[in-house]
Amino acid sequence: MDNIMKQIGLIAGNGQFPVLFSKAARAKGFATYAIAHIGETRDDLPEYVDDIQWIHLGQIGRLIKYFKSHGVSQVVMVGAITKTRMFRDVKPDLKALKLINSLRHMRDDNLLRAVADYLETEGIKVEASTFLMPELLAVQGCWTRRKPKKSERQDIEFGWDLAFQIGALDIGQCLVVQGRSVLAVEAIDGTDATIRRGGKLGSGRAVAVKICKPNQDRRFDLPAIGIQTIESMHASGVSTLVVEAGNAIVFDRDETIAKANEYGLCIIGKSHE
Repeated sequence: MDNIMKQIGLIAGNGQFPVLFSKAARAKGFATYAIAHIGETRDDLPEYVDDIQWIHLGQIGRLIKYFKSHGVSQVVMVGAITKTRMFRDVKPDLKALKLINSLRHMRDDNLLRAVADYLETEGIKVEASTFLMPELLAVQGCWTRRKPKKSERQDIEFGWDLAFQIGALDIGQCLVVQGRSVLAVEAIDGTDATIRRGGKLGSGRAVAVKICKPNQDRRFDLPAIGIQTIESMHASGVSTLVVEAGNAIVFDRDETIAKANEYGLCIIGKSHE
C-alpha cells in the first residue's frame, strides 16, 4: 500500500460498483487493472481504468495470467454476476473446472471463497470490496422521515432473526415478511425479484430484511441496495426495508433516501446484537 506506484486489480461484475471503485482508486493514486466479464460488466468501464481484459465467466487461468503479467498482487471482487448465468454462458477453463470439482456444493459463498482462496495461493491477495470506499457502508438508525409502525416493528424483529437463520444456510441475504409470516425468501433470482414476489403477497405493509450472511466472507458479495431497490418496494407494496448497519452497501445514498421519502417508505439500518 505504501509503494510509489500503487496498483490494484479489479475483478468486475455488473452494475455501477466497478465504475465507482475505479474512480475512487484513481482519486487515491492507484493504477487499476481490470478483468471485465463479457455480457455482465458495463461497456464504459474502460474509461475509468488503466488497462482492461475482457473474459468469459469461468476463465480463471486468463484472469491470473493477466494480473501476474501486470505485477498486480492485490485485487478486489466488485459488482455482482447474474446468478442464473451459472447455468449458461459459462466457459470454464481447466483451473475453473478443478475448483468446481473440488466443491461439495455450489452455494454462493462457497464458490466465491474458493476463487478468492485460489487467487491467494497464486500470490494475489483479495481485499474487501469497500476498502477504498468505507463511506458506502450502511449506518445505524432510521434514515427516512417515516418511522415504522407497530406492526412493522414486530415484523422487523421477526424477519431479522429469520434472515440470519436463512443466511446461515447460505440460501440468500433477503426475505420479505408481514404479519409475522414469511412471504418470500431470496433464491437465485436476487433481491429485487424477492421484494416483488413478497410484496405482491402482502397488503402494502410488508417488510424486507436484507442482511450479511453470518458466515459470509466480507471480501465480496456484501448485500447492496440503491434506488432500484426502492422502486421495487414501491411497485410491489413493501413499506419498510431493513439492512444490516456496517455490513451492507448503499449506492446513491442521498438519492435513495429521497426516493423513499417521496414514496412514503421507511429504511432502517440495524445492528446485529
